[in-house]
Amino acid sequence: MKLLFTIRCTGWLIMLMHLWALTDVMAQPVVNSGDTTKLSVGQEINTSYKWELYSDQSINFATTPGNCPITSAVFQSANNESSATIKWLKSGTYFFKVTASDASGCPSNLKIGIITVKESLPTGIILQPVPICTGETVMLNFILTGTKPWILTFSDGFESWTISTINSTPYTHNVSPKMTTSYWITSVSDRNGTNNTKSNAILLQVNQKPSGSLIYLYIP
Repeated sequence: MKLLFTIRCTGWLIMLMHLWALTDVMAQPVVNSGDTTKLSVGQEINTSYKWELYSDQSINFATTPGNCPITSAVFQSANNESSATIKWLKSGTYFFKVTASDASGCPSNLKIGIITVKESLPTGIILQPVPICTGETVMLNFILTGTKPWILTFSDGFESWTISTINSTPYTHNVSPKMTTSYWITSVSDRNGTNNTKSNAILLQVNQKPSGSLIYLYIP
């Protein structure tokens, strides 16, 4: 895609047609909120750079300063170098602009791109439980991220359990395994989608009770 802008600088009408190739952006046009993206252009001698972010596409990008609020996206690095790192805080469609200026301060090149930010998928972990003895019950504590209500599925490798309409985190669920058992989350869902990435497994230690014996033997 080529963009053409007309900029007046030191009395001359400069036509900006040459666009740089951006790294990372073309490979990652869609990201999740909370992610970071590194944008970069080829660095040239005696050239200064300025990166700007936009959340409103109805304006003239060539003449309007960046208008993206800091509650939606922020620079995590300087925005006056040939590369910039941006952290996306909210879902939406965003535009970025980088302007290169020569030693005289006159803009000599300009590039505009677009990135779509989606809501992050929910995640979950299981906190490590304390060991129990055979026949006892223990609560598994699940820490969930995302937007309630959640749907949670976890497994021990032989059986799986699915709990719907979870409205708070941590969420607790009682288990009573007969032997030492591993548990892990297989999926977490909320209104933004389903995360099928398996969580790290926790190992619930189940100790066998010792067999009973007489403390003393009484013979009348």
